[in-house]
This record gives sequence, structure tokens and C-alpha cells, in this order.
Amino acid sequence: MRYSLDDLLTLMHVLRDREQGCPWDIKQDWDSIVPHTLEEAYEVADAIERRAFDELPGELGDLLFQVVYYAQFGAEEQRFDFADIVDTLTAKMLRRHPHVFPEGTLASRRPPGVSAEEVQAQQVNSRWESLKADERAERTNDTPSVLDDVPRTLPALSRAAKLSKRAARVGFDWPDARGVIAKIREELAEVEEALAAGDQRHAQEEVGDLLFAVTNLARTLNADPEQCLRATNAKFERRFRFVESALSVAQRPLAEASLDEMEAHWQAAKAKETLAKEKQPTHP
Repeated sequence: MRYSLDDLLTLMHVLRDREQGCPWDIKQDWDSIVPHTLEEAYEVADAIERRAFDELPGELGDLLFQVVYYAQFGAEEQRFDFADIVDTLTAKMLRRHPHVFPEGTLASRRPPGVSAEEVQAQQVNSRWESLKADERAERTNDTPSVLDDVPRTLPALSRAAKLSKRAARVGFDWPDARGVIAKIREELAEVEEALAAGDQRHAQEEVGDLLFAVTNLARTLNADPEQCLRATNAKFERRFRFVESALSVAQRPLAEASLDEMEAHWQAAKAKETLAKEKQPTHP
């Protein structure tokens, strides 16, 4: 027997039942679930980055369960239910893909003989952003901004990338990566000046500017800064664990090892990774 989406919705309804449900689930509310939603989204990303595809159905299920939670809250407060979520999403995707559904319905299709390759990517992206801008304008009485709807709860690196990407779409950008690199050097010099002046608070502000500039460099290279940093975190952890292991084999407590000793093992870890990469088969 395979369970269906209806079974999942029923399960959530029972979990939240005031008389027969789970005490923990009954206590949850909009705010208490948000941290779990963020955690589950990161676990999905982690499984994909590790290519742990056998784990992915479970992680995606955990993320879907968060959506079901919010749908249940909405239904209990008579705001919306899961069907409203699906309807809103489908209608929005139809509206944003006129190059695929020209009449705005699932039944309509791109004319026969016109391939997807013939639809210019730039036109599609431009149309997508235009439609999103219209939607943003409908939701606010204030003067609309290209920066509207960039969630403040995003991780800082991701939000910086999204803000700068929005600004770049209207021409507020460097012509190429060299301009961003020059900006990074400028911001680093300002950090050094603040440190030399002994102004800790100003130095912290300038470090923020430096991080924002580096985030722009990642964007210019079509890279996600969060993914870049997660990869570096994994690399640092892998190499530092190698240092710990090597010192343990030498019966040297980490706290007693000198920086030179640790650096030597760190370089050995790097050399080992480089050798492993060189041995990897290349594909034509």
C-alpha cells in the first residue's frame, strides 16, 4: 500500500486534534514551525550537494510536511487550506509562463513546431521579472521597488546576492568581474584603515561591506555564495579533522601542538586532496 497526499493531510488533521492528537503538534503555531522549515530546506540542499539521492525522498518529505503544517494552521483559522496553496501556485506559474501556456491555462500549449530553444531566454527572463513586478505592485500601496519581496529572513549571503541581482537587472552593476574585484580591494583597504585607527565598530561595518562585495563577485561568476561558502566549510572541516587525526596518531594532544605542526598537517591534507583529484578519471 502506498500512501497519498490525502492521507498526509488526514494525518496532519489528526495530529492537531485537540482530544486525540499529539501534544507536541497541538502546541505548535506559525512562529514555532518556521525554524523547522528553514532547517528542513537546508537538509534538502545538503542531501543534493552530497549527491545522497537515496536520502532525498525523506528530506523532501520533511520539507513538504512543513507546507502541510502551514496549510493546517490556515484551515484552522479559516484563512486558507492546502487546496488554496495548490491553486494559487498553479495560477501563478501559468501566469508567469505565457511562452509555454499562451492562453494562461493548462490546456493551452506552445504552437506545434515551435521548440523551446526558439524561445529566447532573455525574453523569458524579462517577461518573468515584469510579471513578478506587477504582482509586487498589486500587493502594496507604496511606490514599488525592485527590491520588494526579498525576504529579510534569508541567510545574509543569500539576501545580499538577491538584492544585488535585483539592482543589477536595472543597470546598477559593474560591467565585468574586474570592477567587482577592484571594489573588494577597496573595501579590504577600508577594513585595514579602520583597524589601524583602532575603530572596532567601523571595522565591523567595513567587514560587512567587504562581504557584500565578495557576494557580488560570486553573483558575477553565476555562483551561489551560500553554496560556495558551504563547500568551503566542508573543505575546512575535512582538512581540520585530518589535522586532528594526524596529531592523534602522533599522540600529540591538539592543545599542545604548535601552529607550525598543525599547519604542516593542514598542508598534507591539501596535498592528499590534490593527489586524489589528479587520479580521478577524466571524461571526454
